[in-house]
Amino acid sequence: MNTDPVPRPEQTSLWATLAELAHAIRFIDAGGVRTRLLEAGSGNETVIFLHGSAGHLEAYTRNIEAHAQHFRTIAIDMLGHGFTGKPDFDYAISDYCRHLKDVMDSLGIHRAHISGESLGGWVAAAFAALYSDRIGRLVLNTAGGLTADRAVMERQKELGYKAVDEPNRETVRKRLEWLMADPATVTPDLVDIRYKIYSQPGFARTMRHILALQEMDFRRPNMLDDETLRHIEARTLVIWTDHDPTGAIEVGERFARTIPDARLVVMEHCGHWPQFEDPATFNRHQIAFFTDR
Repeated sequence: MNTDPVPRPEQTSLWATLAELAHAIRFIDAGGVRTRLLEAGSGNETVIFLHGSAGHLEAYTRNIEAHAQHFRTIAIDMLGHGFTGKPDFDYAISDYCRHLKDVMDSLGIHRAHISGESLGGWVAAAFAALYSDRIGRLVLNTAGGLTADRAVMERQKELGYKAVDEPNRETVRKRLEWLMADPATVTPDLVDIRYKIYSQPGFARTMRHILALQEMDFRRPNMLDDETLRHIEARTLVIWTDHDPTGAIEVGERFARTIPDARLVVMEHCGHWPQFEDPATFNRHQIAFFTDR
């Protein structure tokens, strides 16, 4: 009899949940930007995952298989992130929205459900307000863009710059541990992939372009406001957590209160990556929302 312990979710490697799933990682041209994506599943509806600031598509490896049973499921490296192309300018929310639209156009996707975490949620909300006809349903997962907390912004810059100016597995691990309610959630292979990304030539400059949104003068014109949120027509699920280091539950409540057709779910014992920290609960909530169950 096999007496090996069943791995806890936080101990499972990035790719273990995809080992038996047909999927592809490839690059496409999205408006002239070489863009990396992971795709799995099929169906009449599409789900697109958008990761957070200085992140990459591996943030969703624990969610792809469950969603691929119902949808064409896509996770991308956003503009300037991961192994996607890195134009040499500070990235505004409008740049990320344009890139997302270019990805959808390149893939022949007119309409998709969008699920965005942190920066990805900020982009998803702005995209939904701009392109209401391109959005099915919207999930805002510990989304950014609604507040400007100087302490949080400085902490993100401190950890981000150190991880690229002194790239080693310890500085990268500390950047990742800040995201999680339990630091043990950070697996060695998650550190490895992010270390490889952060060690790319020129990535220290790219990190400055990414974290320009943590500079108050650049951030303010890009921020979400109540008027923008009231223009979101898509049915919306706001996912927040009880240990998010970037914003209190009240921020999630404001999203849910202001978007016309929105509701809030608070996940317990999670930090800024609930889709990774508690994938079973996250997948259950999101799939039920997308399928009306």
